[in-house]
Order: sequence, then structure tokens, then C-alpha cells
Amino acid sequence: MTSEVIAAMTETAEHDAVINHKETAMRTVLYLILATFGAYSVYVTWQIGYFGIWQAGMANVGTWQVLLDLSIMCFITLGFITRDARRTGRTVWPFAVITIAAGSFGPLLYLLLKPSAKGELEAPAAASVPAGR
Repeated sequence: MTSEVIAAMTETAEHDAVINHKETAMRTVLYLILATFGAYSVYVTWQIGYFGIWQAGMANVGTWQVLLDLSIMCFITLGFITRDARRTGRTVWPFAVITIAAGSFGPLLYLLLKPSAKGELEAPAAASVPAGR
């Protein structure tokens, strides 16, 4: 019995290490995307203004297609964010507002501000231990 518990604890520790490594790598990539795209967006907004971006997006049928495509993807992403937020007990409205106003910044921030996977893994494991053992 003890060896089974020790083996399970070792497997869990190894699994947590893999999860933490992947999560750290993903968060690093997301931070880089947020920083570079954020800097570029600030530059573009400084050059032509917020409404100038929208005007350029409506300049012809080709740019309308891109604008509509990005809008559709933002709303699809909002659906996934809303479902995940309800499942995990997170607040969704700030990310929805940011997504509607600034596109992909909302989903990027939602992913970056997500609680770490380690915290999510520990809670169910502790809850599944039978009382008295």
C-alpha cells in the first residue's frame, strides 16, 4: 500500500514538473507576443489614431474581409473565454470589453492572468483523498 502511494506521488510530481515547464514556456511566448504586438499597436495608434485603424479596415472590400474575419474570430474566442470563465469561476466581463475594444489583447490577457496549472492540479488531488486515511 505504501509503495503504491509513493509511486503515485512520484508520478504526480513528474507530471507537475512537465506541466509547469510547458506552462512557463507558453506564458513566455504569450508575454513576448503581448509586448511586441502591444508596442506595434501603440505605434500604429500614435501614427494614425484609433479611428484611423478602423478607417483603414474599411477602405475596400479586401480590408473589409480582413476586418470581418478578425471580428468573427474575436467573438468566437469570447465564447470560449466565457465558457472557461464560468467553469473556473473567473470574471469574464473585463476581458470581453478589452476584446471588443482592442481585439486580441483581451484573450491574451485572459490567458496570461489565468491561475497557474499547479494550483489547479493540487486542489482536486487534495479533495479526492478519503477522510480518515
